[in-house]
Amino acid sequence: MAYTAEISRANPSCFLFVVDQSGSMVDPLAGDARRNKAQSVANTINTFLKDLVIMCSKSEGVRDYYHVGVLGYANEQAGPAFGGALSGRQLVPVSEVANHPARIEERTQERIEDGGAVSYFANQTIKFPIWFNPVANGGTPMCKALKLAHQILSEWLLRHPTCFPPVVIHITDGESTDGDPSEAMQSLTSLSSNDGNVLLFNVHLSSHQNARPVSFPESATGLPDQYSRMLWQRSSPLTPFMLSVARDYGLMLNDGARGFVLNADLELVIQTLDIGTRPSNLR
Repeated sequence: MAYTAEISRANPSCFLFVVDQSGSMVDPLAGDARRNKAQSVANTINTFLKDLVIMCSKSEGVRDYYHVGVLGYANEQAGPAFGGALSGRQLVPVSEVANHPARIEERTQERIEDGGAVSYFANQTIKFPIWFNPVANGGTPMCKALKLAHQILSEWLLRHPTCFPPVVIHITDGESTDGDPSEAMQSLTSLSSNDGNVLLFNVHLSSHQNARPVSFPESATGLPDQYSRMLWQRSSPLTPFMLSVARDYGLMLNDGARGFVLNADLELVIQTLDIGTRPSNLR
C-alpha cells in the first residue's frame, strides 16, 4: 500500500502512545543513573506533544491535523494516561491537547548567547506544559494494553477510512506478564485505512547486560534476547517517507529497516517519534 494520503483537517491522521508503567520503569535509563526510565519517557512524550502543537499551529489557531492518545499499562490495568482535564480520554484532537495541559512547569534550559567574538552558554527559564506524568508500579499487562489500542483504533478508522494510517509508538522495558504479546501486535498492525496498515514502532529500554544501542535495524541479528527479537519482528517496516526523514537526521538506513529501537538515549527517542509522525505535507 502507498502511505501517501494527504494529512489535513478534513482527513486527519492519529498516533497513539502505549507506555509501560510497570515497577521496573523506575530503573536508570540505558545504565545512566542520572535518568529514571519513567521520568525520561514522560519528558520525551511531553516534549513531543509540545512540538506537535507548534507544528500544527497557524495564524488562526491550532489545526486538527492529528488526534493523539496515550495509554499506560501497569498493575494488571491498561487505560488512558493523560492528566488534568483530558483524564480518561482515549484520542484527543491536537487543538484540545494545546488547550488543556494538566499543568505548566517552569524549567531551566541552556541557550547559546552570542557575545560578539565569543559564544557562551547561559541559562533561561521556560514554561513547559505537562500532559503525561511518570508512573512506575506493579506488573506489565502488555497484551491488555495492545488489545485496548486495537479497539480504539478500530473505532477511529471506521470514522476516518481514507486517512494516513495511525502510528502506534509502544515504549517498554520488560516482558509481558499477561501472555505473549506477539499475536496482539500482529492483530494491531493488521488494521488499515485505504492508504495502508497501522504502523507500529517498538522502543525497547532493555536492562539486559548485552543490550547495546541499536536503531532501526534491518534484521534481528545481534539483538540480545528472544524478547528483543520478537519486538523487532512485530515492528513495522519504515515507509519511504520515514526513511527519508531518518536520513535527514543522518541515519543511513536501507530499505527493510524497521521501526524498532533498542536502548535509545533521549535524543533518539525524540527522533523516533518525529520519524513516526512527521507528515510529508499538511493542508
